[in-house]
Amino acid sequence: MKIITRDVPPRAAWALEQSGLHPLLARLFAARGITSKDELDDALARLLPPSTLLGAQDAARALADAMAAQKSICIVADYDCDGATACAVGLRGLRLLGATLGHDRVNYLVPDRVTDGYGLTPAIARRVKAQGADVLVTVDNGIASVDGVRAARELGLDVIVTDHHLPALVNEEIVLPQDCIIVNPNQPGCPFESKSIAGVGVMFYVLLALRAELRERGVFTLQNQPKIDTLLPLVALGTVADVVRLDANNRRLVAQGLKRVRQGAMPPGMAALFNAAARKPAAATGFDFGFALGPRLNAAGRLADMTLGIECLTTDDALRADELARTLDGINRERKAIEGDMREQALLMAEEMFDESEEPPPALVVFDPDFHEGVVGIVASRLKDKLHRPTFVFAASSAEGKEHELKGSGRSIAGFHLRDALDLVAKRHPGVLLRFGGHAMAAGCTIDEEHLDTFEAALQQVAHEWLDAATLQRRMEADGPLDTKYRRADLVDTLHQEVWGQGFAPPVFCEEVQVVSQRLVGEKHLALKLKHQGEPVDGIWFGHTEPLPERVKIAFRLDADEWQGQRRVRFLVEAAEV
Repeated sequence: MKIITRDVPPRAAWALEQSGLHPLLARLFAARGITSKDELDDALARLLPPSTLLGAQDAARALADAMAAQKSICIVADYDCDGATACAVGLRGLRLLGATLGHDRVNYLVPDRVTDGYGLTPAIARRVKAQGADVLVTVDNGIASVDGVRAARELGLDVIVTDHHLPALVNEEIVLPQDCIIVNPNQPGCPFESKSIAGVGVMFYVLLALRAELRERGVFTLQNQPKIDTLLPLVALGTVADVVRLDANNRRLVAQGLKRVRQGAMPPGMAALFNAAARKPAAATGFDFGFALGPRLNAAGRLADMTLGIECLTTDDALRADELARTLDGINRERKAIEGDMREQALLMAEEMFDESEEPPPALVVFDPDFHEGVVGIVASRLKDKLHRPTFVFAASSAEGKEHELKGSGRSIAGFHLRDALDLVAKRHPGVLLRFGGHAMAAGCTIDEEHLDTFEAALQQVAHEWLDAATLQRRMEADGPLDTKYRRADLVDTLHQEVWGQGFAPPVFCEEVQVVSQRLVGEKHLALKLKHQGEPVDGIWFGHTEPLPERVKIAFRLDADEWQGQRRVRFLVEAAEV
């Protein structure tokens, strides 16, 4: 592991400090590309205008017409946290704006991960039609569902696609669904600046446009219009859980959502999930969304039925919300157990590919007949983190009649665009990939089991061509040493109040420390007594069991724990350079 210190542009840091920011925050923000305090303004008025999101106003007009004609609307959601929150935002938002929820007016449908697969398929379109819908709205999917949209239109459904994924490519040409309204910042010709907005954010923007349309029609005035900002806790949760890049607009959405959560203003289901995760809403951070609430919702889509998650987010009955949150917590515990067993098996299989003295191959492909297809993505992520290689993990399809197919999920490292790699594999080996899609850091594909060896060799060949030794060396960016005057619990709270995440990394400091003592706790965590610049401080390295040398350069985050009524700073070790 190589720990690299981020550059801090001195002029930017000085300007931020002169504008009133704490010196430590000024240094951290400058290192992340912030040059003025205005960029940190998270006011709602600073959000990008809905008018710049191509298709949003067309979608607003179509939805307003449907509501006026009392047409039935069905939302087709993805089965992950982004899809669930986007669906909940759509349902709650349409109700706020005057639509009647329920089977007769506004309903939803979530494809099953195993039997239906991802996105709007012709079969899903037929099910939507059978429910009596007139209008089909996709959330967090649909941009690549060319056949599904065509089938829906042939059935007489009006279709509105809201999505944030990249469109499909056929022979290097972008192919979009036809004869429908598309709202997606990543479609050609869209001037919306935030290309990283999550699916839930796109749906929120459609609702903003719909409210403006209804104002123009005289349904509301500025004074009596519904407050759509009540949906921002859901928007923040989906945005963080989907690990999209936190550009300025996404940071504002997340910051606004966190403010409301900390004030207790959130749907009962979110409050129940905080309780199930033993987290405190009053001190909520993006970490809670990404590592506490998000996994509990995602577990439903992986092992059960995401309708459980959507009902949890849409119910206004606190007792029902609590019951659903406990159910989701139980499913997540099951997911963790399955994942743990799969991860150990997958790691053993991966390590068998090379001797201890050797470097791992440039890309890893792992399959076991007993793997669960709902958890392959998480296991691929864990292997990628452990071995720092683009990784695909496959499981046998459990769909009826497709037992010969393998479903794979991949995770990548910086410098290796996973979807582009799959595209190249498909061109070099026609017929090997039955289906594939995704983006730079995560992708999925389906292959026949007989082609597994061909796929592995082809992916490794692409990795060999694209990755050099420097890229394959594990590196961690950090923020340099921490002055002892900043090693205070109140500053830990200050840091936790800010919005950090993908593309706006949380603070990680690095420097050499003395290891005074170390011991294992819980058989898998390393508890440390350290000397930091000559002063004692506790540390812990979760999930790490190998002892450290007496003097070592570590990368660490700041945390504060309570002991005998006093809050003390401790170091959460992320890496060591040995």
